[in-house]
Amino acid sequence: MVLKGLPSTMNDEYQLNLHKVLQHAARVHDEVEVISYRTLQSGKVHTFNYLQIYERACAMANALEALGVKAGDRIAILGWNDHRYFESYFSVSGIGAVLVQLNIRLHLNELAYIADHSGARILFFDDTLVELAERLAEKHKFDFYVLMTDKSPEEIKTKLKPIYYYEDLISKNPKRRDWEDIDEKSAATACYTAGTVGNPKGVFYSHRALILQAITSAAVFNFSSSDVYLQIVPFYHVNGWTSHLACPMFGVKLVLPGLYNPVHLTNIILNEKVSIASGAPAILSPILEVLKRIAPTARLDRFRLISGSTEPPLEMIKSYRELGANLIHAYGATETSPLATANIPKPQILALSEEERLMHMKKQGLFVFGVEAKLVEPATGKELPWDGKSIGELWLRGPWIIKEYYNDPRTKESVTEDKWWKSGDAGTIDELGYFHIVDRLKDIIKSGGEWIPSVDLEKTLMSHPYVYEAVVVGVPHPRWGERPLALVVLKNPHKTKPKEQVETELREHMLKRFARWQLPDRIIFVEEIPKTSVGKINKKILREKYRDIYIK
Repeated sequence: MVLKGLPSTMNDEYQLNLHKVLQHAARVHDEVEVISYRTLQSGKVHTFNYLQIYERACAMANALEALGVKAGDRIAILGWNDHRYFESYFSVSGIGAVLVQLNIRLHLNELAYIADHSGARILFFDDTLVELAERLAEKHKFDFYVLMTDKSPEEIKTKLKPIYYYEDLISKNPKRRDWEDIDEKSAATACYTAGTVGNPKGVFYSHRALILQAITSAAVFNFSSSDVYLQIVPFYHVNGWTSHLACPMFGVKLVLPGLYNPVHLTNIILNEKVSIASGAPAILSPILEVLKRIAPTARLDRFRLISGSTEPPLEMIKSYRELGANLIHAYGATETSPLATANIPKPQILALSEEERLMHMKKQGLFVFGVEAKLVEPATGKELPWDGKSIGELWLRGPWIIKEYYNDPRTKESVTEDKWWKSGDAGTIDELGYFHIVDRLKDIIKSGGEWIPSVDLEKTLMSHPYVYEAVVVGVPHPRWGERPLALVVLKNPHKTKPKEQVETELREHMLKRFARWQLPDRIIFVEEIPKTSVGKINKKILREKYRDIYIK
């Protein structure tokens, strides 16, 4: 029940709409640049400003309306982080339609499921993804297609019909528009979960949620008009973490890398004097290695790196700090739009020693305003104290947290009646309010009735100088129920060392923190560890592959 007091005198009927963000930028930050690199897509580097991007978004919105797109329609998109994808956030949502962002790393059957489940009528796709678009079209019928390319129509061969060319639609339609207000609670974009048991689950983000999220991100990470932001996180991965929506709000120069690799990103960081970027350690670590190789004397004194997805290795944090960069660990999920926490140091943390501060930076951080949080004992539903010791499941709710999945009965498994989302992450919250993930609930290993946190074992293995990457999973054991199994990728200089010697050293290293019974029964050395479509280690595949290793 919501109490109603005296009505305010504010214009509370004003609707927060995404197109108003770009409209604001066109008026207030009109000359601020948007740079779009398509050089690895057989294209060129495009330089726009926010006024030009706004005019192009107006033209595309007008074109879509002329083609019969209506409020509530879903438009799927297959693309990279470039200007056309960026414009689509505003043109599509600005007419009340929904931009359904397809993760290009998913299996074709999963993409077809998402297209079917979301009810996508139209497909936008990049010219480097023609083959994928054609294969998807064989499984899901779209009304028409829009091809995003720097090339002329004559250079593109495709059997998709009817097809329109993005730039043709821009050039043939007015670059001005009288926008209608849209109910801010209407969906503007959609993403689907990856690595889920069963089919992907749909999360449809409202205009209101995205704008509140973007404003919060800008405040937490201190965006200003003197910044240059590089959009590394793929747009299809939880709306690219929404920072690109904050850029036009605050006049931040936006750099879109298109299709990329670590060398490409490193060159952009140096050439564009990037001051903020977001990404997972899986891409931030290779960037660091390239930096050391091609610009060993470079200083990155203004550079802030927002790291998410997995916990950043201590060695990576130290190395970036040596270059002058500040790495900020943050946490979120598809279901949280995504920002839920950020590791911003309180005065008590700043008073710690350098080594203690570095260790603290690995925590997921403080809950940002707008996100309510509690720790819950999964078996009993009992709320646990914030004492840094009690381990429970993290539950969240707030204006950019889901209340349900789109047309999916699995909502009942993940969301309570009073709208708490069960994250599935097990962790602690300390007395200062910092959240720290111990493990995924499904990944905690229960051996002989005792819990063994796989994530802590992985962190310890990763801290050894020989180890490039490590994963620990629980697999069935005839006596203990489950036992840990470790898979380790060694760094190149150490791959030729005798494996028995390396294993002995790794076990001695783990014994500095863990009891002997907690250590993995076996350590297997591998060349690579399988990942999900969003770059996370795929423990599900590993548990299945090695399920009989202790039983045979």
